[in-house]
Amino acid sequence: MGKKEKTLKTVVLDTNILVSALLFRGELSGIVDLWKKRKFIPLLSKETFEEFRAVLEYPKFSLTVEDIRVIIEEEVLPFFDIVDITDEIRGVCRDADDDKFISSAESASADLIVTGDMDLLDIGHYKSVKIISASAFLKMFPDG
Repeated sequence: MGKKEKTLKTVVLDTNILVSALLFRGELSGIVDLWKKRKFIPLLSKETFEEFRAVLEYPKFSLTVEDIRVIIEEEVLPFFDIVDITDEIRGVCRDADDDKFISSAESASADLIVTGDMDLLDIGHYKSVKIISASAFLKMFPDG
């Protein structure tokens, strides 16, 4: 008999984690390596993708239209599963704008939300979805 197949975790990354992982060198860039190695399945919904794209356009990042296109088409879309929000969650998070991450995770039956946002981290979990920090997430992959 063969080895029992390990199921990959499905993960919603909040916008700050996603942007930081892609644009800055450091600990969070390890998350990009993990998704490129297909160590987990990252998830985006239309709502979280729109926020991500809008943040990339912030002047402080000095990204050109071409830079943004490359990030989206080469670094993100080939690796992420796109999910439809079928269960819109409201009023769970102190910051109503963060409910879209919970809605995305719940609609996709995701395992985790990875965030640095205390409004999300303080919740800890929503139903079966755990909400954890980026450092806790990275510790799940000691071998990268």
